[in-house]
Amino acid sequence: MAGTGPRGGAERRGAGELEGEVLAALWATDDTLTPAEIQAGIGGGLAYNTVHTILKRLHDKGLVLRDVDGRRGAYRPAKNAAQLTAEAMREALDRGPDPIAALRQFVTGLSRREEEALRDLLGGTGS
Repeated sequence: MAGTGPRGGAERRGAGELEGEVLAALWATDDTLTPAEIQAGIGGGLAYNTVHTILKRLHDKGLVLRDVDGRRGAYRPAKNAAQLTAEAMREALDRGPDPIAALRQFVTGLSRREEEALRDLLGGTGS
């Protein structure tokens, strides 16, 4: 049966996947959200304590901010999805021995639309 684990329960998601789901829930709104609101939005049978733990981890990593002026225990993202993705790409380039080769490889895998957007961003005239 799809979506179930070996004992018939819900399939267990990894911490990275859960963090992504929590961030996606926060990015989907301009409001701050409480752990209970995030829990309801994500669904999948997650316990409140699990959501709270994920939020604490994200806060410790600087990825979410806790709203101390507004509702008690409400969270919002520290960065939008594009900023976080750009940082991850920069870190990946910095880790490798040849960032130019990595960029070359990355660019060869872009879709036509992505390539055109990159050319526009770089001030090129395109094809």
